[in-house]
Amino acid sequence: MSAALNMEPAAPLVKLRDLTVRFVSRDSSVSAVNGVDLDLAAGESLCILGESGSGKSVTLRALMKLLPKKAVVEGGIEVAGNNVQAMNESQLQDFRGSTVAMIFQEPMTALDPVFTIGTQIAETVCRHEGISRSAGMARALELLELVQIPSAKRRLAAYPHELSGGLRQRAMIAVALACRPKLLLADEPTTALDATVQIQVLLLLRELQEKLGMGVIFVTHDLGVAGEIADRVAVMYAGRVVEEGPVRAVMKRPLHPYPQGLLGATVHAGLRGQRLTTIPGAPPSLENLPPGCAFAPRCSLAEPACTVAVPEARRVGADRMARCIKV
Repeated sequence: MSAALNMEPAAPLVKLRDLTVRFVSRDSSVSAVNGVDLDLAAGESLCILGESGSGKSVTLRALMKLLPKKAVVEGGIEVAGNNVQAMNESQLQDFRGSTVAMIFQEPMTALDPVFTIGTQIAETVCRHEGISRSAGMARALELLELVQIPSAKRRLAAYPHELSGGLRQRAMIAVALACRPKLLLADEPTTALDATVQIQVLLLLRELQEKLGMGVIFVTHDLGVAGEIADRVAVMYAGRVVEEGPVRAVMKRPLHPYPQGLLGATVHAGLRGQRLTTIPGAPPSLENLPPGCAFAPRCSLAEPACTVAVPEARRVGADRMARCIKV
């Protein structure tokens, strides 16, 4: 038998198993993430879709152990073979930036207002790679050019408030890429940008991902963004992944009623003169989730069995999953 036939499949870059996150206070307990299972291969791009409060950003922060102390995190979290749950603070400082990095939603709050862009990038490189400050500044210039910031040498000395929203977002991307991470997390990085700049940033992220071979997890509530940047999509509702699969397959024929509703409520050119469909009601309270399928109270296809137990994850073919008894 040839050696090729004996080769085992490569371990995933990201492996989440039964991830649960609860925010506990004296008066309440909020179940933000409820049993999420996700894998991401090296070099792959995954988009997590869902309404505000569905658990997207909390899932992302759990991958870097950035959640506050009041968060109770259970389940398995592995990134590049590292057990994130078992890491101490010193190990996390080495892990963040070099293995995994994040682009935050609002760069004006993520970038330090009292240091120049060049200093912030150089500091990251010097901390993780042990190089001199001059070498760090040279690397910062390379990164600003990589993310296509015009007049990059002059921008090294600029403070965050001196840049436009689009340039700040590119600078934030440069900071995240400073130490060549294996995994890049992007938490709705184009939300505050106008449509033209948004497309530019999305295309840049896709180009950099392919060029550098990173795995990317991108959080958004925008279906158009998902279609632009993702290889696969995971749709979350009330802290659970309700559907997962290749982005084109999910967009063309969603299996779960929730992504069906999201697509039906999306504006596109072919809808001129037609009435948009809507999803009735509102997302459930995460302090008091309904029994069974959390989407059942808003679902036109719901039946009594939907309110008895949480639907199991059902596989459809080799690469699709949906949590719905109708599948």
